[in-house]
Amino acid sequence: MTTDRHGSRTRALVPVTVVCTLLLSGCGGAMSLTEYVDRINAVERRASQQAQTIAAGAEEITDLTPQDVQTGLELAHSIRIEVKESTDDIEPPEQVAELHELIFDWHTRFIDVEQALATRAGTAEDTAADWEVLSASPEMAAYRGAIVEGKEVCNEFQAQLDLTAERGDFADVPWLPTQLKEVVVAVLGCDWFPERPEEIYLYPPPG
Repeated sequence: MTTDRHGSRTRALVPVTVVCTLLLSGCGGAMSLTEYVDRINAVERRASQQAQTIAAGAEEITDLTPQDVQTGLELAHSIRIEVKESTDDIEPPEQVAELHELIFDWHTRFIDVEQALATRAGTAEDTAADWEVLSASPEMAAYRGAIVEGKEVCNEFQAQLDLTAERGDFADVPWLPTQLKEVVVAVLGCDWFPERPEEIYLYPPPG
């Protein structure tokens, strides 16, 4: 394994942790907006703690194998399943219904894409030939494409949030737009998505 490929793995882990929390920033309930944000925060705290543990363990890997990829994806997948189970019974308040649908639909699709790649990675050996096949596999292509889509969804979420605030939907709770924007910046973290998702787990590494 090479440092470059390890670097690619590190960059790929970022959207894994971001995606863990992406859904949290777009789900609420048939409740007040205050209750909505409280619910987001409660679920986000637990998911973030778990995601940080995954990230810390991944940073200790110096010689990445396909099995490491499988393990990391499966751990992240388990967090997302827990998040989904915690939020499936929530209906978003009217003011954020469009944002909820935007994030939730993508997150649900990503769960299946991620699991498919984890399963595929588990069949590969730690050889150059198997890394090349894994890198070019349909499962990897779908995963990279989903990350690209996630980045677009994240940016669209921010754009819709700005429009929602501008048209006065949050006029009765003036603190909420700032709260939600902080979620987008600090939790959703659109800027945390890799600049070149097409290079995630790419073999041979670019350059």
